[in-house]
Amino acid sequence: MNQELRQNYGYLLEEELLQEIEKNAFLKDFAPGEEIIRQGQYIKSIPLLILGTIKVSRQDELDEEVMLYYIEEGETCAISMNCCLGNSKSQIVARAETETKLLMIPVEFMDAWMARFKSWREFVLNSFQARLNEAIQTIDSLVFLKMEERLVNYLRDKTKIVHDTKISITHQEIAQDFHTSRVVISRLLKKLELEKVLRLHRNSIEVLSL
Repeated sequence: MNQELRQNYGYLLEEELLQEIEKNAFLKDFAPGEEIIRQGQYIKSIPLLILGTIKVSRQDELDEEVMLYYIEEGETCAISMNCCLGNSKSQIVARAETETKLLMIPVEFMDAWMARFKSWREFVLNSFQARLNEAIQTIDSLVFLKMEERLVNYLRDKTKIVHDTKISITHQEIAQDFHTSRVVISRLLKKLELEKVLRLHRNSIEVLSL
């Protein structure tokens, strides 16, 4: 934990705070697709992501989801922080996109560290700002971009997350993230394939040019 914590957060947080985190946090591992935060649950620990990627979504009353943003190594979920501080239920669903390792910080340390450590206070505020910016980008995408443009941006983000141009994903999984039908996604993907932007395989997509 020592090495991974410093690798991802050492440049952001002061040494005394890093030692506090090592002393009080606990590790949790999650497999790809495993639920980390359930919508409607109370959150008692703040997650620091030290390995992997997390997909954050919003769920409707029919349990269908719209993807909001990804959390990557060296980041945290500001929405979960907000729920911890306000002792309110989670408004999002968070799932491991890849093999994921989290450092879970019990909520009781949140206020004390905000007052005691400037670096923690700045980290929390910057996390809120980053998530707000991403939420605005998501809204802009839904309102202003055509579905094809959104799909291209989505695939570009996926290649960055997996560090590979070949993405293991089905048309149905993309449709769920976009809150649309598989037929719509399949049609758009076929169009992009004809334009030589990507190549379709069984349960995977190879990105050629984005």
